[in-house]
Amino acid sequence: MDYRLIVLLLIFSNQLFSQVLTREQYISQYKDEAIRQMKKYRIPASITMAQALIESGNGNSELAKKSKNHFGIKCHTNWQGERVYHDDDKRNECFRKYNTLVESYEDHSQFLLKDRYLDLFDLPIDDYKRWAKGLKKAGYATNPEYDKLLIDVIEEHDLFLLD
Repeated sequence: MDYRLIVLLLIFSNQLFSQVLTREQYISQYKDEAIRQMKKYRIPASITMAQALIESGNGNSELAKKSKNHFGIKCHTNWQGERVYHDDDKRNECFRKYNTLVESYEDHSQFLLKDRYLDLFDLPIDDYKRWAKGLKKAGYATNPEYDKLLIDVIEEHDLFLLD
C-alpha cells in the first residue's frame, strides 16, 4: 500500500511542476525582463515578448523548459556555451543552452546586435510593425509569415503598450 501512495504522490507532484503557462501568464511573469532589455539595448519590448511567446510556445516548449532557450537561437559557429540538440528545420540541430531565463533574454538582445540586424536600430522603438518586417527580411526565422505572426501576437495582447 505504501508503494501505491508514493507512486500517486510522484504523479501528482509531476503534474504540479509541469503545468502549462498561458500567454497571459507568460507575459505577466516576463514582461519586466523584456522592458529591461528594451531600456538596455533599444529593442522594442513588444518584439522581444512576441518572439519569446512564439519561439518558446509561451515558455512551454521542450527547448524552453530544458534549456531555458526562449528564442530558438541555434549554436552557430561562434557559440562557446553549453549546447543541446533538438529537431527543428533539420534533425538534431544544435541550440544554445542557458542557465537562467535572464541569460536567454540577454543573449537574444546581443544576438540582434549582429550586422544583419543593425538597420532595425534606426527605426523608432515603438514601430513594432517595421521591426517585425525587418526581422523577417534579415532572416531571423524560416517561417515566411514570421512578421505577421509577431504583429498578430503583439496586437492580440496589446504588447505595444510595453514599448
